[in-house]
Amino acid sequence: MESEGDEASHQHPKRNKPTSSAPFSSTSVQDSSSEFPVLPADLISEILFKLPVKSHLKFKSVSKSWLGLISSPKFVKSHINISSDNNSLLYDHVTKAIDFDFPPNKSNKSSIKAVGSANGLIYVVLGHSDLFLWNPSIRKFKKLPSPRIVFLYMYGFGYDELNADYKVVCLTQKVYDDDSRYNVDKIYSLNNNSWKRLDEFRIGKLSNQTGMFVNGKLRWENTTKHFGCYSDWDVIFIDLADGRWGEMEKPFYSEGKLRFEPCLGVLENDLSMLCHHLGSHADVWVMKEYGVKESWTKMFIIKYPYDNMGYSVFGPPFCMSSEGEILFRNDSVFMIYNPNDDSIRFPKVSNFGPLVEATLYIESLVWLFVANGTTNATTSKDTKFTDEDIRVINK
Repeated sequence: MESEGDEASHQHPKRNKPTSSAPFSSTSVQDSSSEFPVLPADLISEILFKLPVKSHLKFKSVSKSWLGLISSPKFVKSHINISSDNNSLLYDHVTKAIDFDFPPNKSNKSSIKAVGSANGLIYVVLGHSDLFLWNPSIRKFKKLPSPRIVFLYMYGFGYDELNADYKVVCLTQKVYDDDSRYNVDKIYSLNNNSWKRLDEFRIGKLSNQTGMFVNGKLRWENTTKHFGCYSDWDVIFIDLADGRWGEMEKPFYSEGKLRFEPCLGVLENDLSMLCHHLGSHADVWVMKEYGVKESWTKMFIIKYPYDNMGYSVFGPPFCMSSEGEILFRNDSVFMIYNPNDDSIRFPKVSNFGPLVEATLYIESLVWLFVANGTTNATTSKDTKFTDEDIRVINK
């Protein structure tokens, strides 16, 4: 998920004892004429936290103490928190995509779906049978065991903080004669490296294939009734900690008819919802306080961008930059909305084909461990899909 680093060329005739606040020694350098001040262990940690993953992989070979520090769960978690706060995605008008080699090599044409990401791990579905967890930063992947579901209809991926576990949800639906639907789902635990069957839960028709992960839960839009081309709907969720299903309140909106069913998303770690109004605009709602219906707030009203084919419909927001600009997916390209002047622009991304799937991604050192503390992740080096590349734009 490594390049070699060079040992320091100076010898150290004297070293301080390790401090109790960090798992490695502070270091001083001394020659015949002067002695440099000691660099505190805590300061070294703070410096390393802010470096990119590429540097961490090099520094692992500096010493055993540095290897232990950079590999420690505490360091990995602190680095994730810093990476998550780095909103540099929308700075440039022209961005270059980065190619990542993703195994395994496939001779047949298979659809590639990036279902979601959490802490730098990306859940990838190849066709309907091959499931992977992948960390592009450290070039490691893990193929998951088969969930033994005939047809994977919906997906979800997230981090169970209560149990410190990464989990995948795969589900399909059974439709009965009275048109009632029940989900048939399984949940995968990375800690246990196994799937578990969950209880059935009566639902309508789920609109989005990918569950939106917020606050330890995956959510889908659930269509319950149909009125012509319009539908009544609610939001259902599954708690990754205990595997239980539930429902949550949607915002109240009364401004005319909606063109489509609302789309769920995640904006700044909060649940968001995009409502398209016929031929005019879309609203972006955000739930400011999780689980509280009254906290749903209409954040933005965005007029449809027009082109030669008429107005263009865009998907839910992906993220917000430190300047307040918001990234959307507009059909096969990206769209950036600036709420300060109500402007819309379409960034150029070189080395990048038509957009099919998109998910947010941050650099991380998260390793694919299993319950016994060992890893069976595989390094990706020289293998690629033969039908298409996966290209990633870092957050």
